[in-house]
Amino acid sequence: MDERELRAMLELDEYHWWYRGRRWILLAELDRLPLPERARVLDAGCGSGRTLQELRRFGEASGIELSPEAAEIARGRDGLDIRIGRLEELPWGADAFDLITCMDVIEHTPDDRVTLAELRRVSVPGGWLVVTVPAYQALWSAHDVANHHYRRYVRPMLRSAAVAAGWEVQRMTSFNSLLLAPAAAVRLAQRWRQPVVDGDYRPQLRLGPMWVNNVLGQVMRWEASWLGKGRTLPAGLSLLAVMRNPEAP
Repeated sequence: MDERELRAMLELDEYHWWYRGRRWILLAELDRLPLPERARVLDAGCGSGRTLQELRRFGEASGIELSPEAAEIARGRDGLDIRIGRLEELPWGADAFDLITCMDVIEHTPDDRVTLAELRRVSVPGGWLVVTVPAYQALWSAHDVANHHYRRYVRPMLRSAAVAAGWEVQRMTSFNSLLLAPAAAVRLAQRWRQPVVDGDYRPQLRLGPMWVNNVLGQVMRWEASWLGKGRTLPAGLSLLAVMRNPEAP
């Protein structure tokens, strides 16, 4: 990830409508899963550790993060168990976790099937994985380049990678639907301009006016409530998939 984007994320993770909304949506999905009472939880690509704080209510939570800077911030949150490393080479043995969350991370890895297979290796049989990813390759922009993305997804593409890695896809839905049309218009319009070079790029992640942040946050809260009832959204800037590691035969 571009260093400027990383620092913006670390500064805004607590209050920005996008990060708050994604946490609400994740928790709405997790509340529907039949997790053991004291689940062993991994947040793969834990960033600043803010999501891990929420995951602790489900059991014993650990995190792994590629950025030493982000990992140091995460460790400062109530002494969270944070490792530094790559998702393709996790420092845990097999059958280590009942639940794994991986929020907007696998698009950063060269081979998502390798990443998903490694996540399955550390999952117990019958364990759960919740993944979010950016949607629609047609919306590729300078933001994806700065974040070192390898791809954006459509549903068949994400499902195919998951199945190839041995996961059973239980549920898939779009989210962040309100901004799909305006974001698409902006990004398609940018195709007519000269490509942005790295030195000219400015992080797109900003808090903005508080009233706008609050309004967009309320929209995400509504989406979380809708999805928490087991419903889906047909289109959006992001995809969410709930996967299960098959039981041993």
